[in-house]
Amino acid sequence: MIDHVSIPVRDLAAGAAFYERVLAPLGYARLVERPATVGFGKKYPEFWLNARPGMAPIPADTGMHVCLRAASEDEVRAFHVAALDAGGRSDGAPGPRQAAMTTYYGAFIKDPDGNKIEAVTFPKG
Repeated sequence: MIDHVSIPVRDLAAGAAFYERVLAPLGYARLVERPATVGFGKKYPEFWLNARPGMAPIPADTGMHVCLRAASEDEVRAFHVAALDAGGRSDGAPGPRQAAMTTYYGAFIKDPDGNKIEAVTFPKG
């Protein structure tokens, strides 16, 4: 089981402000602030931003993304809207998708640094 993930951001303050808005619909809040890192989570920091001011832009085709669980399709949609409103861009609008073993409802965004983040919910039943 994965305990937490960390992603790089060039500007920690800007990244933290972006993710504070984007993660709120999923129930995440800023829990830890340190000089070079900020941690978000529900009860425990599970999603970390690490300051990397000299980082080159992330290539569009790395194949890497982080997926966060949402409780509902409404949360997935709110996550996507919040990301676009905060300066991110869509990398897959909210909608139904077919995975290897089940269907799900998800949305993909790219943050201002190029990190790809997904929100997903699975049908009940």
